[in-house]
Amino acid sequence: MKTLKWSSAALAILLLAACSQENRSGLPETETTGTVQSAGETSSATATTTGQTGGTSSALSPDDKQFLSEAGTANLYEIGAARIALQKASNAEVKAFAQRILSDHTQSGEELSQLATVKGTALPTELDGEPEEAIQHLTSLTGAEFDKAYMQHMTPGHQKSIAAFERAASGAADADVKAWAGKVLPTLREHLRLAVEVGGKV
Repeated sequence: MKTLKWSSAALAILLLAACSQENRSGLPETETTGTVQSAGETSSATATTTGQTGGTSSALSPDDKQFLSEAGTANLYEIGAARIALQKASNAEVKAFAQRILSDHTQSGEELSQLATVKGTALPTELDGEPEEAIQHLTSLTGAEFDKAYMQHMTPGHQKSIAAFERAASGAADADVKAWAGKVLPTLREHLRLAVEVGGKV
């Protein structure tokens, strides 16, 4: 009987120790799991935030956004009008001018698109208002009549663009916008010079 009592006591002690050990080992596991989940949630939140802000993007001032939007519209118009000119122009110099415009504005348009993406702002994807009306007008013309009208559109259009780019090159709040405007300015000035020269011959 004495042996049986000692065995029962030993069994009780062992069971108590096992339960105590299970509780102790269970608690760290729960804490560890919670820590992993928290880390995962934090990582997920950080990735989402970075995706929303664009990482290296910076907020543009209203004036800088307006400039990029206007530059985008001008680029769409110049490219659209140049493509029409390559199909409809009868004068070889007008066609050569249109090809130069198409090449230069396609390149500057790609740079502008990249800049807008980095800065987190949208560019226009289609024309409306006066630029759209000008395209429709050019589309309705042919031959020498087209040549004259196209070149007449090019001079004031580039004068307006140059004025906007000069303001941005000297006063844009964002350094990248300012640098891009300054880079494109000489090309626009050359376009205006050629527009006046070729326009005087048609």
